[in-house]
Amino acid sequence: MSQSSQITTLINHKDKPKRSDKTLQAIQRVGQAVNLAVGRFVTVGEAIANENHELKEEMSVACIEARRAGETIAQLTDVASLDHPESDSHITIFTDKTGVVKAARLLLSSVTKVLVLADRIVIKQIITSRNKVLATMEQLEKVSSFQEFVQIFSQFGNEMVEFAHLTGDRQNDLKDEKKKARMAASRAVLEKCTMMLLTASKTCLRHPDCESARINKDGVFHRMRLALEQVIEIVTDSRPSGENEMAPISIYSGIKEFKNKVEGLRENLYFLSKENLSTMLEVILEHTEDFTDSAYTSHEHREHILELSKQAKMELEQLVSVWMQAQNQKAKDLMEDLEVAILKMCQCMNELKREVHNAATSLAADLLKYHTDHMVLKALKITGVEGNLEAVAEYTCKLSEQKEQLVEMCRLLRHVSGTEPLEITCIHAEDTFQVTGPQIISAAETLALHPSSKIAKENLEVFCEAWESQLSDMSLLLREINDVFEGRRGEKRVYLSLPRPGKHNANLKAIKPVKLDTEEQAKIAKLGLELHLLTSDLDSETEKWEDQENEIVQHGQGMSSMAYSMYLFTRGEGLLKTTQDLFHQAEIFATEGTKLASALHALSDQVRDDDKPLLLLEAEKLISMCKQLQATAKASAQGKSATFTKVDACILKTRNVMTLLCQLLPLCCKLQRKNKAGNGCLKPAPPWKDDRIRTGTNARTPERRAETFGIRSLENHVTNMTFLESK
Repeated sequence: MSQSSQITTLINHKDKPKRSDKTLQAIQRVGQAVNLAVGRFVTVGEAIANENHELKEEMSVACIEARRAGETIAQLTDVASLDHPESDSHITIFTDKTGVVKAARLLLSSVTKVLVLADRIVIKQIITSRNKVLATMEQLEKVSSFQEFVQIFSQFGNEMVEFAHLTGDRQNDLKDEKKKARMAASRAVLEKCTMMLLTASKTCLRHPDCESARINKDGVFHRMRLALEQVIEIVTDSRPSGENEMAPISIYSGIKEFKNKVEGLRENLYFLSKENLSTMLEVILEHTEDFTDSAYTSHEHREHILELSKQAKMELEQLVSVWMQAQNQKAKDLMEDLEVAILKMCQCMNELKREVHNAATSLAADLLKYHTDHMVLKALKITGVEGNLEAVAEYTCKLSEQKEQLVEMCRLLRHVSGTEPLEITCIHAEDTFQVTGPQIISAAETLALHPSSKIAKENLEVFCEAWESQLSDMSLLLREINDVFEGRRGEKRVYLSLPRPGKHNANLKAIKPVKLDTEEQAKIAKLGLELHLLTSDLDSETEKWEDQENEIVQHGQGMSSMAYSMYLFTRGEGLLKTTQDLFHQAEIFATEGTKLASALHALSDQVRDDDKPLLLLEAEKLISMCKQLQATAKASAQGKSATFTKVDACILKTRNVMTLLCQLLPLCCKLQRKNKAGNGCLKPAPPWKDDRIRTGTNARTPERRAETFGIRSLENHVTNMTFLESK
């Protein structure tokens, strides 16, 4: 029972209750529960006050008032003394109901103050965090050396993580679905642009005189600044220069509002004018021109939309005629005629809505199917590496055409998306194609000018993968738009492919595989992001090893790849579709960790005695943590809550293992380097070592590399680039 419902129970009790022992005990328990809840709430408020001196006084006063109100309610509900005659003078809820009402009002007022003040503090934290990010971005734009870039980007990465945590919590707290969708879109831009900023900046540093590289980098910085600004607009509920947000109305929402007005004539003939109704229809029909004027709308759909638009005008004329007569005469037969006119008008609008929906979704399905092979992107990569400027120019023209098609598709889908969050998703997709297209072109031009440049090639890969990812998202978005239109959308928003039965554990047939809903994804997002960063750090450490075939490296790479898949699961992405998939992956991850521990034991046989204890201690720690993870993954979990708890535990334990690996691998690498330097730190490897079968999994795909978002990996990226490209 919540605080508010408990207080309501107290206030609404009968004036003359029977006062049975059960009633007295219940009232006393409720009062005590309210007081305890208030105490916990106030403790948090006081902690916030101590950390924020500018609002400490206001927060402290509100906390004191809340605590006082909670204690008053506890005293007034201390009704146990009523059983004793000597306590007749004791004031209780039965003798002073007004006191409970006053205390409840004071409690409501003070709690509201605490919440408002806490909200102000959160907003200030987000703004401060944004300002830090912007300041560091300005420094990044001006750097001229790799060393300086690495230092500043490391700071930038930490600041972005802090900003992601703060805005993620804020997004979860938002009640407005439209704001929540806008916040999610902005945060997605920032996450993807962070990797783009890394590769684009490195390319610019490597090729400082290349104009296309500079244009590419400037585009990333500009987009990140816009996304940061939008986050602040959402958080502060404001627009620049005090202007109001005027999102273009969609055909779907326009028809819905128009029909509501038309159907309202049944209840009231005078609540709007015929001019208002005519204007509303005019606006809707103007928007249908987005379809009829589009070069990508089929001839059949165009003709049907024009016919229905003409019919809608005629139906409105008939409706207005009958409506005006009904206002003057109110005869029974006229009211029947009005009902018929209303039905015909609404039917016509429904047909128009279905026609534009079919036009938009059929175009989207055709375009997405046509572009699934990514032939233009593949051609740009090949011709860029060949340094074929003429061919690159030819394929950039084709990509520009493709971009225009996809942008038009997003605009038409927005009209039929059906909900405001989906409208915002369409707008975000349109912006992504609009911006990413030219960025791919500038990246391809840079590679064509510097065909041997490893970093220019990596940069083009990153932008191409962003394009491919957005195309994949569009397929899922199209499915949901269709679900909304057909009324099949009974579940919460989940951008995932349809669930498939668990196929891994035959002994778990009775367990129904499930996927996380959006609320669960939000709860676990912070943990997932930490796992993401750890995979980046581990990648950095494995890349520092000169011997990439080393058993420790291979196991580490495999575990990093699996951990990354688990991170994608927390976002509702990747190959792990159900919780059962995740648990199976966690088991394999733990097994791989045990194998890595065996490799560490083998390494300990080669190191000097003074280095051996630490290595063995860390290996045993790794084995213990992997066993715990395996036990958690295999444990039974029935029900939604228990399953989510198990998911949370698996991700947490995986994160702990990854944290340990990020400490272990540098130690092992250090020992290897000492050996190479000839200081005798390592004993010679036994002759059977080279023939040993490798069991590690090296699943480092281009996609895996491109989405890396880390801090310590930066130094290694720059080191590799300097070494490879100085040749």
